[in-house]
Amino acid sequence: MVRTRRGASKIGCLFAALILAALVYFGAGIGQVFWSFYKYQDRMKQEARFAAHRSDAVIIRRVAAFADSLGLPEGARNVRVRRGNRMIYIWAEYYEHLELPGFVKEWHFNPSATGTF
Repeated sequence: MVRTRRGASKIGCLFAALILAALVYFGAGIGQVFWSFYKYQDRMKQEARFAAHRSDAVIIRRVAAFADSLGLPEGARNVRVRRGNRMIYIWAEYYEHLELPGFVKEWHFNPSATGTF
């Protein structure tokens, strides 16, 4: 017995694949923004761990250079350091601008790290 097949399932599968591809494409852009933030904050934590051996100027220069290598916005290069009572606090503030179809999103990031020495 020969049965005819409808083409609806193929179009449904194509539509689902198209939606999945769009989610992966736009999700990758969003994921990259947050992954860069994570790596940047991790570098700050590393600098806080070795703060006893580095001056504030060296820490600022190293963190700002890392922000530049990640391609972060200019605000991320404005690194601030405060020391006191054998503690160090490193922080910055920047905004990431992400354009998605239909809207524009701007995220505020405030990475920081504290440590003792």
